[in-house]
Amino acid sequence: MAAGDITAPLDLVQQVKQAHRAFPSGVTVVTAQFDGRPVGLAVSAFSSVSMDPPMVLVCVNSSSKSHTSLCDSRHLGISILSHAQSAVAATFAASGGDKFNDVAWHEGEHGAPLLDDASAAFEVEVVSRVEAATHSVFFGRVVTVETSERPPLVYAAGGFFDGGRLLAV
Repeated sequence: MAAGDITAPLDLVQQVKQAHRAFPSGVTVVTAQFDGRPVGLAVSAFSSVSMDPPMVLVCVNSSSKSHTSLCDSRHLGISILSHAQSAVAATFAASGGDKFNDVAWHEGEHGAPLLDDASAAFEVEVVSRVEAATHSVFFGRVVTVETSERPPLVYAAGGFFDGGRLLAV
């Protein structure tokens, strides 16, 4: 690799993708209101950052059609999809189209779209955004949270799984 070249060799990229497939994660949909309409996309890179104050982060690919709208929003919605929402995940993973047309949702207290029937949903105030190669990392202070008893949707090895059927070890 030449000095200054930050592009990883293709075989390394493939190996990293394979390694990531071995790590199960929940499935979230990140949303915002932009020019009076809801926008959003599916995101697997979501994490708790702090409990005092409550903060979370999400990573969004800078090339996504929703990226600019999310960057221009003060509040984001983060819905943790439930085990019954694999079709919703597929809808929000696709590029373009009206993703909210056939999906039940409501506005949070601060205007961010939150998906109905989710396992949980956060409304966050964006406190910072960091550019990291191909993605933006949004750090948000939790301002509202909704919870349910619905088991989460889990993504692993390229497929969706019912998080309520995981076995304790």
